Amino acid sequence: MDTAEDMLKAAEAFVALVSEVPHDAWDRPALGVWDVRSLVGHTARAVLTALDYLNKPAAMVELRSAAEYLAAGYLVDRSIHEAVAERGVAAGHDLGDEPAEVVETMIGRLRAAIAGLDGDPVITTLLGTMRYSDYLETRMVELVVHTSDIALAIGREPRLPARAVGRVLHIICDAAMLNGRGLAAIRQLSARDGSAFGLL
Repeated sequence: MDTAEDMLKAAEAFVALVSEVPHDAWDRPALGVWDVRSLVGHTARAVLTALDYLNKPAAMVELRSAAEYLAAGYLVDRSIHEAVAERGVAAGHDLGDEPAEVVETMIGRLRAAIAGLDGDPVITTLLGTMRYSDYLETRMVELVVHTSDIALAIGREPRLPARAVGRVLHIICDAAMLNGRGLAAIRQLSARDGSAFGLL
C-alpha cells in the first residue's frame, strides 16, 4: 500500500523533528492555544487514531476520499474543534519525558498493524466511514501540516518527504474545491490575497 508507506515516512519525519526539540522549547507558543508539547501531542494522535480505528470496522463507505473527509471536517460544529484542542493538550502530557521514543513506538506498532492487513478495510471515523487507505491520507495531511508548524515554532527544518508534501497539496486543493473555496485557494497560492507568498 503506497499510501501507507508515504504516511509512515511522513510520521518518521515528524518523530525525527520531535527528537530535535530543545529542552527549553516545549512550553513555547506553537499554534493557536497549543504550545509545542500540545502540538506534538496532537500530531502524534495522527498515528494513534490510525491504530485505533482499525478496531472500528464498518460495512459501507460514506466518505470516498481524504479530501471529502477534510471538507466534512471544515463544516462540522465548532465545538468538535474545541474538543480536538483539549485532546491535543492531554496527548502532549501523555508523551511524558521522552516524547520521541513514545512516538517512535507508536509508529512501529502502526507499521506492524498495516503489514498484517488483508486488503483495504472500511473503518468508522469521527466524521464518517471510509476506506482505511483514504483515512491514512488524512493522517498524512495532519503529519505534514503540523510537522511544518512545529518546525517553525522551534526554528528547525522539517525534512518532510517530497512525495508526501506533493500528495498533501493535492488533497488540500481538492478539499477546497469540495467546499466551494477553490478560487480562495488559488488567490492564496498566487498572493492575490495580500500574503507574502507568491507562487506565480
